[in-house]
Amino acid sequence: MPSRPPVAAVPEELLPYLGEVAGVEVLPYDHEDPNTVPGGGRDVDVLALSMIAGPWLRRMDEVPGLRAVVLASAGYEHALPYLPGGVQLANAVGVHDTATSELGLALVLAAQRHLPHHVLRQAQGVWDRSAPGPWRSLADSRVLVVGYGGIGTALARRLLACECEVVAVASTDRDGDDLVGRVHGIEHLPDLLPAADVVVLTLPLTDATHGLLGARELAALPDHALVVNIARGPVVDTDALLAECASGRLRAALDVTDPEPLPDGHPLFSTPGVLVVPHVGGASPASLPRMGSYLRSQLEVYRDTRQLRHTVGS
Repeated sequence: MPSRPPVAAVPEELLPYLGEVAGVEVLPYDHEDPNTVPGGGRDVDVLALSMIAGPWLRRMDEVPGLRAVVLASAGYEHALPYLPGGVQLANAVGVHDTATSELGLALVLAAQRHLPHHVLRQAQGVWDRSAPGPWRSLADSRVLVVGYGGIGTALARRLLACECEVVAVASTDRDGDDLVGRVHGIEHLPDLLPAADVVVLTLPLTDATHGLLGARELAALPDHALVVNIARGPVVDTDALLAECASGRLRAALDVTDPEPLPDGHPLFSTPGVLVVPHVGGASPASLPRMGSYLRSQLEVYRDTRQLRHTVGS
């Protein structure tokens, strides 16, 4: 094991939340300026959120001696094409569970209770108790949470407080926990969709999940079901979803889209029954301090073992 302390390049915005890590040399850098790559070799790169990490990702192969990369995002598919061979990659496990599940619950409630319609009527200065469809509630609904990891579990906990039935789906069958009696394998999804009032996607984007909800799967949902995507846009076939929503048969609430960012004037913006927010699931004051704590634990483990926890893509 090398005798020198490991060197980690860390975005300046994280330094107040990271603090000193004994036995680790920290090189701060300005994550908003891709020309400020810290000089010299280093062991660990810590990257900012995926939306602004692109320039750094594309330059990972320029770092001599790089051994590990820690992402500040839960998603990691954007980093895999640029990851040099032999370099460990870890995503921000647990950092965004609370914020993203909060938004997921907000999207479900907003869509079920017709809040977008009422907000528009308020902007028009009109008192209007009508609704663009049947009155709905989250209570007594059946909600499919597809992707029962950290975010999915955090969402299930919040959904249950709203007195709905939660059905959990993950990559493989397994026993349940204190929230759900059973976790269904993804192969059971076709059997579960026809009885779902709401489907919430919280799973990572991989080859296996790309286009998971396509035309056939969407057609299996009952009329007026709600599709909520807080995962990654390409998990859903955009054209198929748009067709179902434009017909009035399904509804959608989307924090992520394909393409992303969604171009100005895209039909999703104006389709009735579709609520779009611009990928703000992790936007929370809690994110930086939680990332600082997570990063501290990662650097301490790396210092002692030269390995990261929660590695992905290998």
